[in-house]
Amino acid sequence: MKRGVKVLIRPGETQKIRVKVNGVWYEKEVEPRLLLVHFLRDYLGLTGTKIGCDTSTCGACTVLLNGKAIKSCTYLAIQADGAEITTIEGLSKDSKLHPIQEAFKDNFALQCGYCTAGMIMQTYFLLKENPNPTEEEIREGLHGNICRCTGYQNIVKAVKDASMRLRQ
Repeated sequence: MKRGVKVLIRPGETQKIRVKVNGVWYEKEVEPRLLLVHFLRDYLGLTGTKIGCDTSTCGACTVLLNGKAIKSCTYLAIQADGAEITTIEGLSKDSKLHPIQEAFKDNFALQCGYCTAGMIMQTYFLLKENPNPTEEEIREGLHGNICRCTGYQNIVKAVKDASMRLRQ
């Protein structure tokens, strides 16, 4: 859309979007106000992405959009038109957990599990950008993701472990 051009959409009107989610293309009619997190959960049935705060504070809704970690609770589905999205469900291959998922499991980096998908997706992005982060860089990289159960020690250990697994 060109700057300065207004597009009026009446209540109830929809817009077609096409997105590639976990390697599969989808075309859906959506209301322009639909949040990406609701599109993933309600339209595609991908409930691993959680809704925690709806304010971009907790990170439970973190997914990858064109390779970048975003908070899907503050991103409109229509903004993702043409994009490639990876959710927690898209990390495992052939029923085998991704090394980051394995590291979180092996290091007891979850308790209730509500934040875990977002933590893992943020970790994926962090380790893609920095394959061998220090503890300080890990804590900074996970800054926008909140865990109310475990504290962060085992999460940091899991990220360090995942870093080693991915570099082998």
